[in-house]
Formats: sequence, structure tokens, C-alpha cells
Amino acid sequence: MKRALAAWQLLSESLRRGVPAMLLYVVQSTGSSPGRQGFRMIVNAAGAMQGSIGGGIMEHKLVQLAHERLAQPAPQSSLHRQIHNKTASKDQSGMICSGEQTILLYPVRPADEAAVQRIINALELEQAGGLTLSPAGLAFELDQDLGQDYIFSQASEEDWLYQEKLGYKNQLHIIGGGHCALALSRLMRPLDFHIRLYEDRPELNTFLANNYAHKKAVVDSYSDLATLVPEGENQYVVVMTFGYRTDDVALRALLNKNLKFLGVLGSQKKIEKMLSDYRTEGISPEQLERLHAPVGLPIKSQTPEEIAISIAAQLIAVKNGL
Repeated sequence: MKRALAAWQLLSESLRRGVPAMLLYVVQSTGSSPGRQGFRMIVNAAGAMQGSIGGGIMEHKLVQLAHERLAQPAPQSSLHRQIHNKTASKDQSGMICSGEQTILLYPVRPADEAAVQRIINALELEQAGGLTLSPAGLAFELDQDLGQDYIFSQASEEDWLYQEKLGYKNQLHIIGGGHCALALSRLMRPLDFHIRLYEDRPELNTFLANNYAHKKAVVDSYSDLATLVPEGENQYVVVMTFGYRTDDVALRALLNKNLKFLGVLGSQKKIEKMLSDYRTEGISPEQLERLHAPVGLPIKSQTPEEIAISIAAQLIAVKNGL
């Protein structure tokens, strides 16, 4: 989130100082493209840059093109298809990593300054909203529900639309505030997950020391999670309370929810007993199959930090569709 904020801040500063600036935006990507949809960078006429559209020779040549455009009296926006394959008949990026991406070069206008400042304000307050880029200009609407994270359509060079949800796209709910939760919060904070931490022991030292979670909540009972944790394709939950009983209470509050990810920390023996009890009670196999138990990739992790790495890797794998 800080990286994203830095790019918009450079754009705002450029507009405020009257320095011509270009917004380079990956509006579409497929395959192993190094620049994913939503990657962005700012280039201004004074030579300042922030962000990235994927790096390498492709980024270098498009930055050069941006500087050339900025030297023109009235530069126009343009879309550039880049194919990362030297056998392509046209639109070669100069890279060989396969995949392709489409980059928008958008010369920012003085009329965009208000929308850019709204974006900065929203990101600083950890709020979300919808960005719209089109030949008509740049717009941002706070709390706009686009229905998906990215939308791109193109009818012609002059008729195109890009929309993106800005702000945290994924919510991570960590249930339990112990040592593993502290390590996981620390690891996930820079990965652009909005972290919410729940604990039923308000004086727990590791809960109090956790300055990495964006929000912390003390619950009377983990059964309250049934109303506190929302459903959705961007909702990730990891249960790691201090014992079997409280894990069980938390899971019973969450099993019926439509979540992107639900995992529980524990030994194999503990998990086997838990799943056996749930099957005996008639909890459906479909619900239990969605549960990542024990949570984390099997790397024989021992310390809280190693456990956090195994869980973070699994969260990222699920987020990226693996």
C-alpha cells in the first residue's frame, strides 16, 4: 500500500508544481507477463519516477516513450500491446518471459488533480474505492463497488475503459492473538492484505504488542465471528487461538460462510480429532473439504516465524489461483 501511495503522491506533487506527468498503467495482462494488471508507474518531465510496469527492456522503452510524449505540447493517451516472445510478428516487448500485457500511457491533466487527491486521501485512511480511466479522463469514487477487482474493455484506440478497485483488495482475519498471529501479521502487512485481529483475552501481551494488524478487536466469545467476519471472495480467515475448545467455537461460527480461505492451525492429531467430531455430527463433507487443516504448506515449520511463512505462502497461492 505504501508503494501505491508513493506513486499517487508523486503524481499529485507533479500536478501541483505544474510539471507534466505521465501515468503508465498495465490495464491487461495474460500468461507469465512480468507486469500484472494494476501495476502502475508515474514518470514526470523533471525525471522523477515511482512504481513499475514490470521492469526490463519493455519498461525502459516505454519510459523513454513517455518522456518523448511529455515533451510534446499536447500529448494524447495511447494503448501499447506488449508480447513477451521474440517470435511474435509484431508488438514484441524485447523480453522472452512469455505472456503479454497492454500498457496505457495517460498524460495527466490539471483537471485530474482533484481525483488524484481523493485517491491519496482514501489510501491514507485505508479506504477503498473505484478508479476509472478513459479518454474522458481520470475519476475516483469512494466505496464504489465495481463487482470485480479489474475491468478493461476496448472497442478501438479512441474507445476504451479501465476500472480498478483501489485500496486493500483482500481482507485477512486472524483469529487469536498469540505468537504465531504476531509473526503472521508482521509478514502479511507489506503484502497488501488488510489485517483484522481478534482475541478474547484483552491483556494478552502478544495481542497488545501487535502493531502490524490494521484493526484489533476484543471479542466476548469467538462465536461472535458469525457476525463480525463478512463473506466474500476477498475474505481470508486463519484460526489460531490458544486451544482446541476456542478453535472449535471459532470454526463453528465460520464453517457456513462463503469465504475465499478458511484455515486452522494445529497438529495433525488435533486436526484429525476435530474433523472426526465434525463428521460424526453430520457436518457436510463439502464444508470440511474447503477447510485448510492444518493450515500452511508442509515445510516442517517449527518456530512462529516459520509457521507464518508456511501460512503466508498458502494464502498467496490461493489468492493467485493455485
